[in-house]
Amino acid sequence: MCGNEALAEAAILAGCDAYFGYPITPQNEISAYLAHRMPAEGRVFIQSESELAAINMVFGAAATGKRAMTSSSSPGISLMQEGMSYLAGAELPAVVVNVMRGGPGLGNISPAQGDYFQATRGGGHGDYKTIVLGPASVQEMADCMLLAFDLADQYRITVEILADGLLGQMMEPLTLAPRPHRPLPAKDWALTGHAGGKQNIIRSLWLGEGALEEHNKKLQAKYRRIEENEVRCEEYRLDGAEVVVVAYGIVARIARAAVDQGRQEGIPVGLIRPITLWPFPSRQIGRAADTFPVVLTAEMSSGQMLEDVKLAVAGKAPVLFYGRMGGGIPSADELLGQIRELTLSKKQV
Repeated sequence: MCGNEALAEAAILAGCDAYFGYPITPQNEISAYLAHRMPAEGRVFIQSESELAAINMVFGAAATGKRAMTSSSSPGISLMQEGMSYLAGAELPAVVVNVMRGGPGLGNISPAQGDYFQATRGGGHGDYKTIVLGPASVQEMADCMLLAFDLADQYRITVEILADGLLGQMMEPLTLAPRPHRPLPAKDWALTGHAGGKQNIIRSLWLGEGALEEHNKKLQAKYRRIEENEVRCEEYRLDGAEVVVVAYGIVARIARAAVDQGRQEGIPVGLIRPITLWPFPSRQIGRAADTFPVVLTAEMSSGQMLEDVKLAVAGKAPVLFYGRMGGGIPSADELLGQIRELTLSKKQV
C-alpha cells in the first residue's frame, strides 16, 4: 500500500469512530480512502467545508469519548492551530496527521520537514504540548496510527503524526493486524447526553482567579509524565562510531543507507533516529555525545530539529548540520559526502 492508505486502514483497525477533513495535496489519499472505508464500517466520515471546521468537528466528537481524527498538509494544519489549542485546554484525546509539503506559504507539494517547530512546540497559543510521532516507512505509518489513538486516550492529549509527501505517496509491503490496546482509563469525563446521568463539563475557559494557573500546572505535570514514559528512538550501528547522524522520517532512511555505505568504506559512522519528536530523545542523544566526538543533524528544513539536538548534546560535542529546503530531498551520496568530510577533517586535526 502507499503510506497514506496504510495509515488510513490502520485508523480503521485502531477503532477510529469519526474522520473529518478537507482536501489538500499530498495527503488526499487518506481522506479518499476513508470516504469509502468509514461508511462501510458504519462509522462517520465528513468532508468538512474547511480545515477550521474539521478540527472543531474533531473537538465535538472527542468530547463525547469517541476516537476522532483529521489529516491535512502544512498550510491546512496551520489553520487548525486554534482548535488544537482548545483540544489541549479541554484535555481531549485526538489524532492529527500532517503529511508535510514544502513551504512557507502555499509552497509546493514536494515532501519537506519544515513543520517540526510547529508540531513540537504546540503550534497554537498557550503553554501546551502534543505528542509527535515521526514514521520512517509505510509500515511505521500504520504502526504509528495504531499507537497514536492509545496514547491519545491514555493521556487525554492530541497526538500528531508528522510524515511527509514522500512517505505518504511511496508504496511498500506491510503487515496490517489489530494489536492489543495498552491498559486505558475509563472515559468517565465524556459527554454522553444520558438523562439523569452525571453532569460532565468539557471546557478550556477558566475565569476564576488562579484557576487557569492551576489547570496549567496539571497539564505540565502530565507532560512530564509523558517525557518520562513515552520516548522512542532507534540506534543504528553505533559501535565504535566517531560520527553520529541524527535524522528522522524519510531523511533517516536516506541516512541509514549513507551509514551502511560509509561502514563498507571503513568510516566509523552510526545513526540515531528519533521516533517521538516530542517527547524528544534528549537523554539518548546526550549519552551518545559523551562517547561520539561529532554529531551531524540531517533534515529537510533549515535546521529545526537541530536546536533540539544541540540542547541534548549540551556542548559536549560539535553539532553540525546538513539540510535541504522547499521540497529538496538529500541523497545518500550527499550525506555520505558530508560524513567523509567530517571524518577527513577530524583526522587532519
